[in-house]
Amino acid sequence: MKKIDEEALADAYNRALALEKAGDFDAAARAYAEVLAIDPEDHGGAAVRLASMGRGDTPEKAPDAYVATLFDQHAEVFDTVLVDQLGYCVPLLLRQRLQALGLGPFARVLDLGCGTGLTGGALRDMADDITGVDLSENMVEVAHDKDLYETLYVAEAVDFLDDNEDEPFDLVTATDVLPYLGALEPLFFGAADNLVPGGLFAFSSETLPEETFGGRPFMVGPHQRFAHAAAYVRQRLDETGFDLVEMTGITVRMEEGEPIAGHLVIAKYRG
Repeated sequence: MKKIDEEALADAYNRALALEKAGDFDAAARAYAEVLAIDPEDHGGAAVRLASMGRGDTPEKAPDAYVATLFDQHAEVFDTVLVDQLGYCVPLLLRQRLQALGLGPFARVLDLGCGTGLTGGALRDMADDITGVDLSENMVEVAHDKDLYETLYVAEAVDFLDDNEDEPFDLVTATDVLPYLGALEPLFFGAADNLVPGGLFAFSSETLPEETFGGRPFMVGPHQRFAHAAAYVRQRLDETGFDLVEMTGITVRMEEGEPIAGHLVIAKYRG
């Protein structure tokens, strides 16, 4: 891996951000192209910013280097910012829906994108064994200190699902994973491969008005996260072996004082 010129990268990235903020998207796109030339692994997420501005192709997923860097930087204050400031409560909403549907308890749970352990904490008394997986090493360290998981891994979610050879799970959760993925097939196939027949797959997604998608199954939204059309989520679940239990419209979080619309989905693996 070539050595990154940090000074040149910072200059190009800061220039790109300033141009983007000023609304000069063409000039910002040229600056982001410089960023990618200096840092092909894309630790700053230039690819998703280009897509968000409509100046680049929509990637299949957010770059792993970007996701790891983003969450490594915020690990120590993650709970305070996400829960207290942004009103994120998806793990508790998931617990409520599982209980309302009479689902659980669970012998083995896999928490993909476990972060600091918000979902693990919400489901701890509903599971005998919980495995957590996150791409951010700093997030996993915070989760480890909470003593919520029997096992923790630092890994990308789909890579873990592809490589895992342990016993299958009764419940796989992904409560803040889809906003960093575009195409859902790899995640959904991976979840199916790691579930017992009849096992549950529960996840959240962000969405936008149908006219905004313009027929696209997914896109990068204005806050550099992926949004998914509800019809696309339903279709891919069916094609990867799942029956939809329910898809509930929720507010995923607040962003600049505005609610971010999304879905909480629970599906059952047909086996």
